[in-house]
Amino acid sequence: MPTNPSVVIVSGASRGVGAATARWLAKAGAAVALIARSADALETVASEVQQLGGVSLVYKADVSDAGACRAAVARTLERFGRLDAVVNNAGMVEPLAPVGDSDTDRWQYNIAVNLLGPFYLIRAAIAELRRQGGRIVNVSSGAATKSVENASAYCAAKAALNHFSRVLAAEEPRVTVMAVRPGVVDTRMQDTIRQKGRGVMSDGQLAYYQNLKERGQLEKPEVPGRSLAWLALHGPREFSGQFLDYDDPRISQPALEVFGEKLE
Repeated sequence: MPTNPSVVIVSGASRGVGAATARWLAKAGAAVALIARSADALETVASEVQQLGGVSLVYKADVSDAGACRAAVARTLERFGRLDAVVNNAGMVEPLAPVGDSDTDRWQYNIAVNLLGPFYLIRAAIAELRRQGGRIVNVSSGAATKSVENASAYCAAKAALNHFSRVLAAEEPRVTVMAVRPGVVDTRMQDTIRQKGRGVMSDGQLAYYQNLKERGQLEKPEVPGRSLAWLALHGPREFSGQFLDYDDPRISQPALEVFGEKLE
């Protein structure tokens, strides 16, 4: 393990893409602060991080809570003495409903998790990231640029996250800020769409998501996770302010060279 390992916060780290990102970071010897709402699941990921050669900190928090985000950053600095990168991966797709039928509280909570959560963590971490010349990786979505019916809150939040990333990049020349499309990944979010989309989505829209699963066309979390980990550790300055694809060869190829194909 490096004498002075990079320290990275990963939100939404209890499963899926966040957990995979944390494991790749661990393989590189990083210290990883794991944030999510599920403490038990975080402990499992923390154990995997340790086994892969990294160091972990578990912090149970809901990123929609500004105070919890400040505390998570403070605890990370207390434990590791520095912070080099933040991966804002925590996210949710619900409510799945037409705008005219959406529950206003759930719509607001979606924005709080997908947009305000990254802002809260970044706001708490920005001074340290300036000092370290650090990186911010905001996990976005293709829904930021496409109209996905019945997912208005999710689309709006991810579109706003992209532009927030551009503005932040312009404001913070010492910090590399990137938004990333992680692809369509085989995670709980896709389970939610298939299960709760019934009766809300059109038959064609629902069939599209079901077919992705049945035909094995969903990406494994480890693939975009590897790209996110590489960007957190090595994302070049010229990427700052860009909306990037996880499978862009400028990212996926060097990520493969650094980490290898397998998490072991």
